[in-house]
Amino acid sequence: QVQLVESGGGLVQAGGSLRLSCVASGRTAGTHAMGWSRQAPGKEREFVAAINWTGGITNYADSVKGRFTISRDNAKNTAYLQMNSLKPEDTAVYYCAAAVGTAKIAMGTPSKWGRGTQVTVSS
Repeated sequence: QVQLVESGGGLVQAGGSLRLSCVASGRTAGTHAMGWSRQAPGKEREFVAAINWTGGITNYADSVKGRFTISRDNAKNTAYLQMNSLKPEDTAVYYCAAAVGTAKIAMGTPSKWGRGTQVTVSS
């Protein structure tokens, strides 16, 4: 079974940047699509971005297109989320996800969630 560990969250001013990392472990980690969702206080968890196992297909929520970039390094079993031009409304706990395909991540039904990392953007 795939295990996911996120890192890279923190406090940043509006307009700044952060890079989140998610390390996957487990026998099938390298064959899974990976992605990110986020949950702000009092709100439902929402899809942010996903990438297929080869890295050739990416999907983004409209709210982050042009600002966030998802990538992966299969040699390191790691997915990244580069977040630029951050806004206060990006403040949330960011969860890494793994699934057999990007569609399941986008639908919020991955096979595995990480424990999350807090991102706080101050105005």
